Amino acid sequence: MKKTAVQNRKIIFALVAFSLTFPAHVFAQSGWTQGLANISKDKTGLSDTPIITLVGNILLWLLGGFGIVGVIGFVIAGILYITAFGDTTKMETAKNAMYYSIIGVIIGLAGLVVIKAASTLLGGATVF
Repeated sequence: MKKTAVQNRKIIFALVAFSLTFPAHVFAQSGWTQGLANISKDKTGLSDTPIITLVGNILLWLLGGFGIVGVIGFVIAGILYITAFGDTTKMETAKNAMYYSIIGVIIGLAGLVVIKAASTLLGGATVF
């Protein structure tokens, strides 16, 4: 009986998959995890901070930067409105800039609310 190309590919795929996972099978029997207990945190340079705290801090930094950009948008829109000197097209441009700044800040605050809600629902603990 002849093997088709599809059957050959399946056999090759199975052999490759087994060979890639073979070290995991070997180390599962040898108890290699006992050596991990001897590694101290001083040698690795890693902190003891949980990953959820790190992610929360990164999100706080991003939201802080987002707030700064929103304030800068408000200031630029105000300057555009003041320097319009009654020109309706420039005033409309300034109003649109203020409108988009407000929408951006609202979206940023909504993101913060979603993050807090997801953190409370999933972990029962606060991120911030």
